[in-house]
Formats: sequence, structure tokens, C-alpha cells
Amino acid sequence: MNSVDRRAIVAIGAAVGLLSQPILANIVGSRFDLTLGVRIGVFIGFTILAPLALFILSLLGKFVPVLYQFGKFASVGVLNTFVDIGVLNLEIIALGTPGPWHYRLFKAVSFLAGTTNSFLWNKFWTFDSREPANALQTFKFYGVAVGGFLLNVGAASYVFSNVAPPASVSIALWANIAAMCGVAASFAWDFIGYKFFVFKKLA
Repeated sequence: MNSVDRRAIVAIGAAVGLLSQPILANIVGSRFDLTLGVRIGVFIGFTILAPLALFILSLLGKFVPVLYQFGKFASVGVLNTFVDIGVLNLEIIALGTPGPWHYRLFKAVSFLAGTTNSFLWNKFWTFDSREPANALQTFKFYGVAVGGFLLNVGAASYVFSNVAPPASVSIALWANIAAMCGVAASFAWDFIGYKFFVFKKLA
């Protein structure tokens, strides 16, 4: 793992630690007292675990080279997930618990925030594309992203609106569970699309 990758993965871990704060406040804070120590512990935990995970994949990548690149993609994917769900929770905190239609709007906005983050990190770090972004590459990226958007927002909205949550699960927590279902639905699509279509020549 080179110095650029070390700095990048520490930044990703720290960003995830920060973005976890509105999520914790929304789905846990209403039921448990979140002390400053817990919040700092979560931040430090992500900042340490992210580099450790990528280091392990860098060792495995000596035997299966694609694993290291996939590890970088997965790290960016985790960051994108926390951007997506962090923004969703900020919307819920600021605007209140959404109904089915408002949830679709909230999820669309949070997905776009995560996708923009994804473009920058995947272009310049995961797939090491050094050329300035051009219209064709951007068009391809957002073409793949549209498919990811339909899978992500569609799956999340379906779960939130059509699957009854267990009685012990709050609406705020269910909104986050639904959002994770959306992330899972689009993850493989995004990796394949970005690697073999958007950044193919430079991957």
C-alpha cells in the first residue's frame, strides 16, 4: 500500500466516522444516551479499521490482484453509503419523518450526493484515471449511475413503503434499513459498470 493509498484510506475512515454521527443521532439517540465518548470512539474506530481492512486486502492482492482494487472500490462504496445515508438522516432530522412520497425524494437527493462523491473517488483513486473528466466519461458514469439510481432508490422505496417493519423497529430505523437494501441492490452493478465501461481503459 503506497503513501497516497494510506492517506486516502485514512481520510475515508475519518469521513465515515463523521458521517456516522447524524445516523447515530437519528436511529440510536432517541433510545439511548449517546455520550461524547461513544461518538469519539465511533470516529476513531472507523479511522483505524478502514486502513487495516485495506492493508489486509493489499496482502491478499499479491495473490489475486483484483482484490486490492476491489478493496479500494469497496472502501469508496462504504464512504458513498455513509454519504447517502448520512444525508438521508440529516434530511429526516431537519424535515421530519417522511411519508412514502417524501421518502422517495429524500432518497433521491441522498443518492445524488453519494453518486457525486463516488465519481470523484472512483475516478481519481480507485481506477487511477489521471485525465481530466471529459464529457464522454462523465456521460458514461452517470449512465451507469442511472441504473444504480433505479436499483437503489427503487429497492429502498419498495422496502420502506411495502414491507411492514417489525413492531420494535422505529420508522427512522426502518428508513435506514430500507436505504441499506437499496445500497446492496446497486453495489455489484456499480462496480461492474465503472470497471468495465466507464474507466475501462484506465482501470
